Amino acid sequence: MASSSRFDPALAISHKFPDTTYSYTERDAALYALGVGVCLSDAVDADELKYVYHENGQEFIKVLPTFATLFIRNSGPSVFNLPGLEYDPRLLLHGQQYIELYKPFPSSCHMHNKISLAGLHDKGKAAILEIETKSYEKESGDLLCMNRTTVFLRGAGGFSKSSKPFSYTNYPSNQTSAVKIPESKPFSVFEDCTKPSQALLYRLSGDYNPLHSDPMIAKVAGFSQPILHGLCTLGFAVRAIIKCICRGDQDLIKSIAGRFLLHVYPGETLVTEMWLEGLRVIYRTKVKERMRTVLSGYVDLRGLTSSL
Repeated sequence: MASSSRFDPALAISHKFPDTTYSYTERDAALYALGVGVCLSDAVDADELKYVYHENGQEFIKVLPTFATLFIRNSGPSVFNLPGLEYDPRLLLHGQQYIELYKPFPSSCHMHNKISLAGLHDKGKAAILEIETKSYEKESGDLLCMNRTTVFLRGAGGFSKSSKPFSYTNYPSNQTSAVKIPESKPFSVFEDCTKPSQALLYRLSGDYNPLHSDPMIAKVAGFSQPILHGLCTLGFAVRAIIKCICRGDQDLIKSIAGRFLLHVYPGETLVTEMWLEGLRVIYRTKVKERMRTVLSGYVDLRGLTSSL
């Protein structure tokens, strides 16, 4: 449990995180695309070749919107450290991810990240921490995107100074990933089979947590084998929406929200169900082999293609 004598949540709200930087090349963007399944079942996929190859003479490759999740990578585990808040990093769980996209990503970029505390909640045996990262293109100063990462810090709760559990949020309530899955038939369903080496490929984009590569560490954590990164699963789900709803136009994606519900083993089949409600796509991703829901959320669009 967190030490109430050392941790003052009111002071934590005013904590200033150091700015960070992140740079990527066209090769990084293409490697990420392959890691989240681009051209996995069809090497010349008409919708996806543009993410890894200069198709039809295009000068630069296109970049997937979920590539934004890599921009916070250089922040490291220290981004979840608040003065006086004690927790075991091994007990950290990634619960949710929210992304806002303001401009299409260039194929290579140097960026500047500004980090702030977006939420802090005492859940008794755990603390919920929400970190917001705004990423700016260094050369132009343009804001490219915003990530909000929600983590559960098991064993770090119990810091409230009163009988009412402490809870702080500085963003609108409609920006949470909690959604009600419709009971109607999905507008579209997309099935994608991951490969046994999927986690090993995705980790090359910067997430080297051994839980996704070391069988012994995975067993200690309670899994029969290394599991797929949650953000990799999110990449698969958003790809399905781009293909089925956006007809291949990744620039229609305005915002993305995802809640991680269960692990995925590399090699399992992901089935993403999509419901279209205005300019919002509600989605649910299941593992076909176990018929379990592993991810849910929504994607807001800037518009719809005429074919819909």
